[in-house]
Amino acid sequence: MQTEKLFKEVLDSSFKIHSALGPGLLESAYEECLFYELLKSGLFVEKQKPLPLIYEEVKLATGYRVDLLVENQIIIEIKSVEALAEVHMAQILTYMKLSNCKLGLLANFNVKYLRDGIRRVILTPSRS
Repeated sequence: MQTEKLFKEVLDSSFKIHSALGPGLLESAYEECLFYELLKSGLFVEKQKPLPLIYEEVKLATGYRVDLLVENQIIIEIKSVEALAEVHMAQILTYMKLSNCKLGLLANFNVKYLRDGIRRVILTPSRS
């Protein structure tokens, strides 16, 4: 599936869940519901996907866990916090870099209007 169409499906599902449930739940509740909605749409989704971390000679089989990985293309990091912080953006960027995913969604469901909690994240090549 084309990445932009896939991203739109993720957004539509996120808005559907937020409209039905509203803010104030735990991250795990939104994660489970979004996982369900995306699977229902026929997408390949992995939840709490362990991905390795390799640093020189150090290899961790589970260096971190991605909340949701959609079609091996889009990382979704779900939050339910008062406000997104710089560390949340740094976290998803690190996940994207380590997994070679170029597109991510940072979604804070603990907002009145989900559009205020959505951050589309694009990994651009770093300059040396």
